Amino acid sequence: MSTTQYKRIVLKLSGEALSGKAGYGIDPTIIKSIANQVKDVAELGVEIAIVVGGGNIWRGKVGSEMGMDRANADYMGMLATVMNSLALQDSLENLGIPTRVQTSIEMRQVAEPYIRRRAMRHLEKKRVVIFAAGTGNPYFSTDTTAALRAAEVEAEVILMAKNNVDGVYNADPKIDKNATKYEELTYLDILNEGLGVMDSTASSLCMDNNIPLIVFSITEQGNIKKVVMGENIGTIVRGK
Repeated sequence: MSTTQYKRIVLKLSGEALSGKAGYGIDPTIIKSIANQVKDVAELGVEIAIVVGGGNIWRGKVGSEMGMDRANADYMGMLATVMNSLALQDSLENLGIPTRVQTSIEMRQVAEPYIRRRAMRHLEKKRVVIFAAGTGNPYFSTDTTAALRAAEVEAEVILMAKNNVDGVYNADPKIDKNATKYEELTYLDILNEGLGVMDSTASSLCMDNNIPLIVFSITEQGNIKKVVMGENIGTIVRGK
């Protein structure tokens, strides 16, 4: 068996990645495709933690713009991530991959509460762990959740799976045909140039803890495995 580049990863999925072309809700075909990709990586012996966004169901920012209290709007977004996490868990377990969902907001009837040592034990036993409900606090994005959990469970890398974008560009490639793709960046580059890969809190947390980030497209089947095996796809962001 080929040696993998990473032994423990955090996979960051946006909510939109689950919605497919519709742009909202959960597309069964897409979620099965992602589950199959995760299965391929899990079978290599890689320890996998996943953080899922909720933008396909609800965005706290939209609620705020509607006049909602920001904290309430963010809590609704956290609940949306739980829905996505449970759907992904179901798809993975249908493929025979043992999976645990841990939530930052306690809801014991549907998932475990987040406990760092328990999460690490699950990973050591080769169970996929899905971290849901963000950090449990308003005003923090799921990008920050991914950075925080990666530091806590001592992951070697964060894999940021994008929908229809194969890396980081200096402009929106869907709008600007002359947009240039970066092969490698630092977190300072992201912060200084305002590239919008992840929010400043998440970028700073990754930079301070020297956690590399790889941004790639999940649309192409097998890309998660390619990244884990060390293939040069997407854009890598380093601390220095």
